[in-house]
Amino acid sequence: MLTVINPVVVGGAFALALFFLILLALRIGRRLGLKAFARYGVEGMTGVGSLEAAVFALLGLLIAFSFSGALQRFDTRRVQAVDEANAVGTAWYRIDLLPPGEQPRIREVMRHYVDSRIATYEALPDIAAAQKEVARSARHQGELWELAIAASRLPDAKPGAELLLLPALNQMFDLSTARLAASQIHPPEIIYAMLFGLAIAAALLAGYQTAPQKGYDWMQKIGFAFIVAFTVYVILDIEYPRLGFVRIDHIDQFLINQRASMN
Repeated sequence: MLTVINPVVVGGAFALALFFLILLALRIGRRLGLKAFARYGVEGMTGVGSLEAAVFALLGLLIAFSFSGALQRFDTRRVQAVDEANAVGTAWYRIDLLPPGEQPRIREVMRHYVDSRIATYEALPDIAAAQKEVARSARHQGELWELAIAASRLPDAKPGAELLLLPALNQMFDLSTARLAASQIHPPEIIYAMLFGLAIAAALLAGYQTAPQKGYDWMQKIGFAFIVAFTVYVILDIEYPRLGFVRIDHIDQFLINQRASMN
């Protein structure tokens, strides 16, 4: 079952909430720091710097790994899309090995199968419609497999038809499953919760450290909050590349072009 969130809505709300919470945490941290500074002086705040550095280092590491993982999964999805288009082309040409009388029916079913594969991704972000297309392509898979097995074993099939066509079809089906699985592989939600919490903790410590300063540079604080929140949003956008501003739809053109050549 396909399960996705819409990063334009959820990711945007997440980033916006993080932005304001970071500003709030900076302010709260400064107030706590002012109280500590008034009571203990500079000497009472000497140990906070090392703690702040450790939290910021952990936050940076988590952001780096999240960003890197999202990009890696994004590239994997693009490669799988191209591989599926190539597998479809290979299977289509190997239908020539079957008896001429059997080819029209098999080619017709294969066209329907590819149409349903294209429609699956065009349906997103309508998950219910995408699920219907996934079920339809599964039915076409079963029909195509049965027809190919029967036709490849006929006496007038070309030598090696079964050994060449069936593995090509199998690879085509496997890649459709791999692409479906890749669309559902994401980091555990606790990773994003940890990222959220670390950003707030870092903001608290950063605000606490500003207590000895006479002024409070709001532009600097707003810039920090915006950079962290926007980075988290971009990570979510890359993680769900069919629903946000970062898109993978154009890669599907390879499969669309392959389908056009099957007429």
